[in-house]
Amino acid sequence: MFDLALLAPERLRPLRVREYDRLVDAGVFGDEHVELLGGVLVTMSPQGEPHVVTTARIVTLLIRQLSDAWLVTSHSPLRVRDDSKPEPDVTVRRPVLQARQPRPAALVVEVSDSSLTKDREIKRHFYAAAKIPEYWLVDLRRRRVEVRTRPQGQDYARLRIAERGDVLRPVALRGVTVAIADFLPAVRRRRG
Repeated sequence: MFDLALLAPERLRPLRVREYDRLVDAGVFGDEHVELLGGVLVTMSPQGEPHVVTTARIVTLLIRQLSDAWLVTSHSPLRVRDDSKPEPDVTVRRPVLQARQPRPAALVVEVSDSSLTKDREIKRHFYAAAKIPEYWLVDLRRRRVEVRTRPQGQDYARLRIAERGDVLRPVALRGVTVAIADFLPAVRRRRG
C-alpha cells in the first residue's frame, strides 16, 4: 500500500451507497464478502464456528420474543449514511415495503473475534450517527457484551459491560429480555 498523503492535492473519491448497490446488483463482487464503510469497500473476515453459533442463537432468541411488527435479520446490509452500508451480524428493525427504502434499526449486534477493533472503533460511530438506540458488541475473546445506548452525535453516551450472568433488555424493544448465558455459553475447562 502506498502513502495516501502522496496523492495531494488530489483526494480520494468515496463510493456512494447507490453506486455500491448497482455494483452489488450487477454481481461485480461475486462471492467476495464486502461492506461499504465511509465510502470505502472493506473485506469482511471469514466467520468461525463460535461466531456463527453465537449469531444464530441471538437471532433465535430475539425472533421468539418479537411480533411480526419487527424484522430480525442476520448479516444483512443496513444503510446508515450515503456512503456507508455495513452488514451487522444481527439487526432488529421494522419491515420495509420497498427494497431500497432506508429504515432505522432498533438494535444492532456485532459478534466480534478478529473484527473487534473495526466493530468497536469504526462501526459503532456509524451506528451512533444513524441514531440506532442500542448497539451490542459481543466480544467472543473476553466473553462479554459491550452494551452502548443513548446515541449522541458520532458516539454513544452510555456504555455498560455485561457479563455471562447478566440479562439484556433492549431499550427500544419493550418486554424483550435476553440472557447472555443463552447465547454465550461458559468456557469448557480442560480436565487434568
